[in-house]
Amino acid sequence: MLATLEILLPVFGLIFAGFACRRRGVLGPNSASELNRFVVWLALPALLFDTMAHATWHQLYQPAFVATFSLACVCVFALILALRLFSGRHLADASVDAIAASYPNTGYIGFPLGVIAFGQASLTPTTIATILVACVLFAVAIVLIEIGLQTERTPHKLGLKVLRSLARNPLIVSPLAGVAVASLHVTLPASAETFLKLLAGAASPCALVSLGLFLAEKRAVEADDGAGAGRISLLLTGIKLVAQPALAWWLAARVFGLAPMLVEMAVVLAALPTGTGPFMLAEFYEREAHITSRTILLSTVGSVVTLSLLLMVMGHRS
Repeated sequence: MLATLEILLPVFGLIFAGFACRRRGVLGPNSASELNRFVVWLALPALLFDTMAHATWHQLYQPAFVATFSLACVCVFALILALRLFSGRHLADASVDAIAASYPNTGYIGFPLGVIAFGQASLTPTTIATILVACVLFAVAIVLIEIGLQTERTPHKLGLKVLRSLARNPLIVSPLAGVAVASLHVTLPASAETFLKLLAGAASPCALVSLGLFLAEKRAVEADDGAGAGRISLLLTGIKLVAQPALAWWLAARVFGLAPMLVEMAVVLAALPTGTGPFMLAEFYEREAHITSRTILLSTVGSVVTLSLLLMVMGHRS
């Protein structure tokens, strides 16, 4: 548990730093949204571009692992999306809730935790999981949000509007540009690599500080806030920390028959707490972010226990 706690403490530290700065008045009332815009328009696109530009097909070609992790994420996403739509939630908000329940924090927690538990062998599966989460799952959520926000109902006009919106979205364009660079074997200048690394390194810490700033805001109780939002956040947290890794284990061990180490890694990656991506989307599209922020906080706190127990059961006691 100590090793897991040591990894999660900086996460809490950054969230608390943002929270304290807002409550003390060091940062103003628009600081959360403005910092989040920096992440969405600069830091995260740099991270996505850099990840895809340096990925190789040989490194990523593990179809059984890809299928396992993808299905675990997509099934949870689809389940929550359907439940929230059935309860009367708007498609855009339901999509944010769905990604909050299915978006593991592979980038910020997955890499260090994987190295501690599994060594350098964890890097490739974690890279695959990060690409699937940050590019594919993120893109699916963005498409659904864009569809939900469009007022046009004529199918072909709606499709064109969504495509135009996606073409202007940096979180869609940047990984596609990275794929193009990797496919064409383009070598970026050293100065461009440094520029990307500096921006990409700011994505996670700035997103966590932005989350703390958001949590510090005093908001009026809304229709789905209060006890209702608390129950939904607990539900999403439970599904994220328990149901998703259980599904990943069943797919990895029983359906695809992965090697024991890959089974364990798939389960641990699926059991990671919710990353800041859903919060970025909620803020960027000006949707209700209180459920998402609570889910991130609750799942991060809860994962100290669940991940520690999971690693102990697997025999990783470092």
